[in-house]
Amino acid sequence: MLSSIEEIKNKLDIVEVVGSYIKLQKCGQNFRAICPFHSEKKPSFFVSPSRQIWHCFGCNLGGDIFKFVMQIERVEFGDALRILAQRAGVELKRQDPKLKTERQRLYEICELACQFFETQLQKSKIGQNVKKYLLTRGIKEESIKKWRLGYAPDTWQGLSDFLVGKGYKREEIVKAGLAIKKESDTNIQYPISNIQSYDRFRGRIIFPVFDLNSQVIGFGGRVFASSAEALAEAEKKEVAKYLNISNTSLYDKSRVLYGLNAAKIKIREKNQCILVEGYTDAILAHQAGFDNTVATSGTALTPFQLRILKRYSQNLLTAFDMDIAGQSATKKGIDLAQRQGFDIKVITMPKDSDPADIISKNPVDFKKLIISAKSILDFYFLSAFSCVGTVGKFDKKTPEGKREISKILLPVIKRIPNKIEQSSWVQKLSRDLQIPEEAIFEELKKVKVENTTAGFLEENLTLTPEKKTRKELLEEKILSLTPQLSEKRSFLSDLIDKEIIYAFSKENQEIFEILKRPSPKETVPDFKKKTSENLREKLTTIQLKAEVYPEEKPEEELQICLRELKHILIKEELKKISQDIKIAKDNGDLKKLSSLLEEFNDLTKKLSSSK
Repeated sequence: MLSSIEEIKNKLDIVEVVGSYIKLQKCGQNFRAICPFHSEKKPSFFVSPSRQIWHCFGCNLGGDIFKFVMQIERVEFGDALRILAQRAGVELKRQDPKLKTERQRLYEICELACQFFETQLQKSKIGQNVKKYLLTRGIKEESIKKWRLGYAPDTWQGLSDFLVGKGYKREEIVKAGLAIKKESDTNIQYPISNIQSYDRFRGRIIFPVFDLNSQVIGFGGRVFASSAEALAEAEKKEVAKYLNISNTSLYDKSRVLYGLNAAKIKIREKNQCILVEGYTDAILAHQAGFDNTVATSGTALTPFQLRILKRYSQNLLTAFDMDIAGQSATKKGIDLAQRQGFDIKVITMPKDSDPADIISKNPVDFKKLIISAKSILDFYFLSAFSCVGTVGKFDKKTPEGKREISKILLPVIKRIPNKIEQSSWVQKLSRDLQIPEEAIFEELKKVKVENTTAGFLEENLTLTPEKKTRKELLEEKILSLTPQLSEKRSFLSDLIDKEIIYAFSKENQEIFEILKRPSPKETVPDFKKKTSENLREKLTTIQLKAEVYPEEKPEEELQICLRELKHILIKEELKKISQDIKIAKDNGDLKKLSSLLEEFNDLTKKLSSSK
């Protein structure tokens, strides 16, 4: 296993791995970013290509590529190993199936299910009809293969039986979301009386859902009817047109964006993300060259999805059907994005059309719509004022119309975080409604904006900055200053006396001995052979900190730190002697008491003189 780990590390560059998840900026010889693991505005997350480590100096989390994947994917080491092995093209040794994690087995089930659906599409008789339908929708053969589209046969246990034959239990298939456990109080007529579970997808076109590493984690299914009459019959039976698997340990609809695995690089390159609703919308968009497109799969944008998108770009283009007058889920998602600082533009779609319809007819038309996209505020204003004359309700010339228009627009204006920008929209509303700005500002104060992020930050930001004592912080500060003074060995020897170094933790003493040498990098290979992984990681982190946070006057800063550390050590000694004095008094040991009092007075004088 160790050789596999080393092979993966040798084949993968940490900048490339971390950079595939978050946006990195060059910073000297290192890279920096906003930390994805805790809330911050100023970047304190750094990646070192030379050391192949990452570290956040805000929450003190750090490590190698394996630790990063474990944290960002929220998986155990075994799963991170498998993810990175696949990425590096490293074949792991065969494992005993009993030793595989439940999560790993779910990944395998999803991958096998995807292969099963693909085969059904390509080789079954009905699958060929499904394929013809996809082609008539404008989806090309290469797109069918790229997105791994498939077909679920209209049988009760076709997929389940296939997976059982591969060595998986029916309970595991249910856990993967691909089968549904039989319920006794249902009206469903089962073909077999002793059936315990049945396939979730039957007679549907299958759209696999991928994680950021292009691994299959879930599925969506669209009902397939060979004719308009059959589709109408399905609707009459209240069969859902689209069906998604239930949430599993791999798949959570609120945290996944369809197509992001294929779009993330282009989103970063173009610094813009096009948001659509459906699977077909995303596929046809990519096929037509709009490869920075992702789909929400018919749900509203969630805080989790927005946080992922923010790693790549803060510029969003939405191609949704938006009803701004209502309290739709889509509107809430857009409002949330606005509050989180996204620059949002709206692609105004023709009535009863979606991106797939437009692109399949003529991709140039969709490009024109993108170019003419309106800012979110322009869109809201246009939509609100376009309702003029509707029973006088939205007539901007009437008091009632002014009130109703302002009810739509004031909450939107309230959510603008920048006060200057907010003020400019108030001016526009004032001009359009012919109402004084003061009156609008007064009404704006009354507007209460729903906090749809409540509970989100607490759930996500489980990492809190590690609490350290003042002594620990000073020790680490001294260590980070030492590399900057490594050429001044005599200065370090004179300034740092043995008493101070002996007060360091054992780990920090060893690290100091390495760092004070003229060329500490040359000693690192030997250091690696003799020390623990934790100690090696701490050394490289301190060296990284010295690079990214250099002091302008390291000698002065070091003197300040040493002086403060001495004060702390003297105070700790005084506290200990005070306890010993109390014990000596209680025991009536006058000789020891006298000696302790003399020592206490000497230390008190020393503390006063060093201030």
